[in-house]
Amino acid sequence: MRYFNWVWRLAVFFLLVGFTVKNDQPVTLQYFLGLAWQTSLVVVLLTFFALGAAIGVLAMLGVVLQQRRLIARLEREMRIKNKLSNLEDPSQLPIQPS
Repeated sequence: MRYFNWVWRLAVFFLLVGFTVKNDQPVTLQYFLGLAWQTSLVVVLLTFFALGAAIGVLAMLGVVLQQRRLIARLEREMRIKNKLSNLEDPSQLPIQPS
């Protein structure tokens, strides 16, 4: 399985290198107020892909943190209930005044 992963990584790497070599034409991105950015097409695609991935990770970060807090709270409650259920053994119950 480890060898398959390396073959897969090499295949993806060579596909990306081929994509880079074939798309090295210069492009110009026009902004407002006459601003422009001239670079190769691959750099533009990589930049916007990275920005999209970063925005996606930031968008789901709040949900992930909320779920982690919920899991921690539920685990804490489960530990407390397990401790209480172990104390319900009659030999471990504290003596009650009569």
